[in-house]
Amino acid sequence: MRLATLQTGKVYILYDADSLCDADGAPQIGPLTFDPDHWRRQGRVTGEAPGRGASLFLAAGDAEWVLRPYRRGGLVARISESRYLWTGAERSRSFRELRLTAHLFSLGLPVPRPVAAVTTRHGPSYEAALITVRLNSARALAERLHDADDALLARVGATVRRFHDAGLDHVDLNARNLLVDDDDSVWLIDFDRCRLRAPGQWQEANLERLARSLTKFDATPAMDAIRRGYDSIQD
Repeated sequence: MRLATLQTGKVYILYDADSLCDADGAPQIGPLTFDPDHWRRQGRVTGEAPGRGASLFLAAGDAEWVLRPYRRGGLVARISESRYLWTGAERSRSFRELRLTAHLFSLGLPVPRPVAAVTTRHGPSYEAALITVRLNSARALAERLHDADDALLARVGATVRRFHDAGLDHVDLNARNLLVDDDDSVWLIDFDRCRLRAPGQWQEANLERLARSLTKFDATPAMDAIRRGYDSIQD
């Protein structure tokens, strides 16, 4: 994967140049790529994901993309739902998440292929969005907990361990950010604010966060099998 940048006025774009170039080498991307209304006018919105921010599923040639705008939660959203403090494009949440996802993808870890990130400056603030390739047939672990057997749950734990061994501190590890496809392969998504770290207490904190998430879905016992799968991976 070869990442490249493009600037159009106050719009900064980071994209996968290997998949977004035409025969002449010009990027087939621009500010409209991140405009939901642009895709709606073309009749190429195929669905919408639940949750804050209303991610859209887009028909993009041979692939299907997920367009996710960045949205704030909690009390700060009352002040601004979509604006963040501008400190430079490379330090924006979208650029940082795309670069981290690209790194994990290059390691062969089960993550969606990143496509592009945008940061649009508005004076001292910015708005942002991210596009990744959609994982077809994948559903949130939260939707599979009612029929998940110990083998699948152990696979979830082993997958989390692979990411931990790569140094990923996933600050929002929960049953909605772990996906399971029709082959029962496990994927991890949503790396906003995540980072690479040396081994430490954050690994246990990630697992405890996942356990709390399972409790919300009345699936507390599932954590035992997940822990066994996690511990089955040798250092």
